[in-house]
Amino acid sequence: MKKKVETEKNELVEEFFRRNDPKDIKSPNDMYKAWKEFFAPAFQQLLDAEMEAKLGYSKNERAEVENYRNGYYPERTVHTEMGEIPVKVPRDRQGTIESDMVPKYSRTINGFDEKIIAMYSLGLSDKDIKEQIDEIFGCKLTADMISSITDKIIPEIQEWQKRRLDPIYPIVFIDATHFHVRDNGQIVKKAAYVVLAIDAEGQKKVLHIAIGENESSKYWMGVLTDLKNRGVQDILILCADGLTGLPEAISAIYPKTEFQTCIVHKIRNSLKYVPYKDKKELAADLKTVYKAPTEEIGYTNLLGIHEKWEKKYPNATQSWINDWDNISVFFKFSGELRKIMYTTNAIESLNSIYKRVNRNRPVFPTDMSLLKVLYLATVRTEKKWTFMQENWDLILSQFRIQYEGRI
Repeated sequence: MKKKVETEKNELVEEFFRRNDPKDIKSPNDMYKAWKEFFAPAFQQLLDAEMEAKLGYSKNERAEVENYRNGYYPERTVHTEMGEIPVKVPRDRQGTIESDMVPKYSRTINGFDEKIIAMYSLGLSDKDIKEQIDEIFGCKLTADMISSITDKIIPEIQEWQKRRLDPIYPIVFIDATHFHVRDNGQIVKKAAYVVLAIDAEGQKKVLHIAIGENESSKYWMGVLTDLKNRGVQDILILCADGLTGLPEAISAIYPKTEFQTCIVHKIRNSLKYVPYKDKKELAADLKTVYKAPTEEIGYTNLLGIHEKWEKKYPNATQSWINDWDNISVFFKFSGELRKIMYTTNAIESLNSIYKRVNRNRPVFPTDMSLLKVLYLATVRTEKKWTFMQENWDLILSQFRIQYEGRI
């Protein structure tokens, strides 16, 4: 069939230039306009050629076969990159042959859907996509059609959510980023919880995305149990901000996993209690804690800072003392690994990509519409993650010593 259709394509190109003098085509735009007028009859000819190839004999041949042509299905308008065109899809007697170029019930030609999904992945609303398609291709799509096209990726998302994972991840980050979603006629703020890992090869992978659940030990137990059921037997270090119930869930599902509080979030939380005139000085003081060469020196510096600021801003440093066991895990490792652990730059950069999507679409009509956009943005981003973490061999050596027998 492929050879037959390719032959038809070559004949159509020759026919195009028989109808259009190359001297009259002086720019790509001239070519586009000329081809647009030629496209509808040319595409109809390709549909006929496709049917011939699938039946195994041409239209004017006689053949001893059980199945044969049976006219055309009713004419319908389909949306293409050349605009809207009328087509009549050939029909066979047995009704068993389906066109690959215009599938049954489809109102778009293959390849057109992918362009709509690509626009959707950038966070454009259905209305924005409708306007863009109308302006660029001259096609009148409805919001329902656009939604139906993007819904085609839902099974793909469901498979992605169930895919098997690696048995061990050295570092896992969990964070939440917030979006406005329409829910029961009201616009509410919902969290998108993202689980990002660095695998044993030093590559970043998004393991899980969920929308809108309330934080609790029970919720996080569900998330971690799902990871375990999908094959994750061990996590060496899990880094996160103060997500309610997460430390307790980790202890229950992955009791050997060490929990590292995100230092960047910790600093932000401390500085929000402090007026601008003292922010810079307190930030410099806190730097002597997390940049200290050892845990002992870091904790000693913290106690001194707490004594210095306690009377003016008691809440700014007390939480560091209360949470020291979760803050100080990174002191076990060298600077290369400390930086990865305490800054959570990996998931912060991912969240910034999600936020850029949010700028294009301030309100999502449903949880699923948000999940579709985040999934597509994730797939697009992961394709760019081609390099392992810097100094990963050195970091892996430290893991093997610190967590002997686990990696």
